Amino acid sequence: MATVELRFSALPEHVRTARLVAAAVARRAGVDEAVLDEVRLAVGEACSRAVGLHQSSGITAPVQVMLIEEEKQFSIEVGDEAPHAPRDGSAGAAAEDPDIEAEEDEMGLAVISGLVDDVEVTAGEDGGRIRMTWPTTPPAAVPA
Repeated sequence: MATVELRFSALPEHVRTARLVAAAVARRAGVDEAVLDEVRLAVGEACSRAVGLHQSSGITAPVQVMLIEEEKQFSIEVGDEAPHAPRDGSAGAAAEDPDIEAEEDEMGLAVISGLVDDVEVTAGEDGGRIRMTWPTTPPAAVPA
């Protein structure tokens, strides 16, 4: 199992770099060429979401991206350190307009779910993580 870890300052201009690195590592891991655009878009959405959460919560810690190559699958985990409010909105980080922030968050997660078949989202007081997984194909054998 090979893992690449990427950390970047929570600034929108770094999201593009994360997308490019994710696509390159996914290609090397054996993710189907036809799916690479979806990988780029999903990673961009997840990273943009994490950057927004960090900025709105005043968190200076970097956004973390783990690119994990396993047997027959490739996963990307995007982690943030922003406190996530319970679904009832009773606690968590204060926001200028929590309804708009929650709506944008739900929209971002919907976009990711539309792009990736296997998505797992976890969130709590210490931050959140989006894990996206794609199948891989082994490299074709080169005849001797």
